[in-house]
Amino acid sequence: MRFKLDENLSAVLAQHLTEKDYDVATVADEGLLGCEDQKLYDACRAEHRILITLDMDFANPLRFPPESTAGIIVLRPARPLMSLIRSALLNALDRISSQFTEGSLWIVEPTNIRIYESPGKEWEGL
Repeated sequence: MRFKLDENLSAVLAQHLTEKDYDVATVADEGLLGCEDQKLYDACRAEHRILITLDMDFANPLRFPPESTAGIIVLRPARPLMSLIRSALLNALDRISSQFTEGSLWIVEPTNIRIYESPGKEWEGL
């Protein structure tokens, strides 16, 4: 899986994913810090990378349709602490690795994962 971490996520998280043999790029590494959401969305589409972010704007499938991307993962920890963010992603990583489908939107919460796969499909929880 190929991921792009948004600027609101730590480089330490990128290191954790790289250690698990994922292909990880960061917004910071690519000089996209402070860019508009649309530019980041377009970059992820062009690079065929799954965006991982805390930015709830990307949870809107009407504004950022996931079906035209490799996918979008929005992390929603109980509090915006790096330890909780890391835990949320790493705890969901097995499910993401085995069940994530291209073009889907996953909202990863502390006790739930909501999945939006395409227009006409309902949200489902795991």
